[in-house]
Amino acid sequence: MAAIEMIAEVGLERVTHRAIAARAGVPLGTTTYYFPTLHDLLDAALEHAANTSRTQLSNWATALAEDGRVSTVLPDLVQEYLTDRTRALVDYELYLAAARDVRLRPLALAWLEDATAALAPAVGVETARALVTLIDGAMLQTLVTGHALDIDALRRQVALLTES
Repeated sequence: MAAIEMIAEVGLERVTHRAIAARAGVPLGTTTYYFPTLHDLLDAALEHAANTSRTQLSNWATALAEDGRVSTVLPDLVQEYLTDRTRALVDYELYLAAARDVRLRPLALAWLEDATAALAPAVGVETARALVTLIDGAMLQTLVTGHALDIDALRRQVALLTES
């Protein structure tokens, strides 16, 4: 989706109808016909990103249920998620936009709730919340630094939170 690519490339604040139409290779009138305002277009793109994340978190829950070794499985899932940098950037754009725009907050909060729900059966709700905070930080730092995820460090940190 051209809007997703543009959000990842330039951020929500710099995306325009014209840029999205150009990226999609369609006339500007096409985007404005289906999405009369830029907010409509961006909201649809962010909704799409949030739905994709929901699906992925459902897959995470399945993977964790099949293999209860959270300190092994969860870091692998985080590393896999980060292979799609475009998607990860859009997810974090949504996060930051939701901090300023209450209309977007439910989409961002859904990730927190779904991530906690995916982890809770394996580790309990309190530890799941701590893990969500940890992986959020690890993913954001990976995006900011441009370095590969330090998966060994993440494994150790997850183990500290999950092993009593």
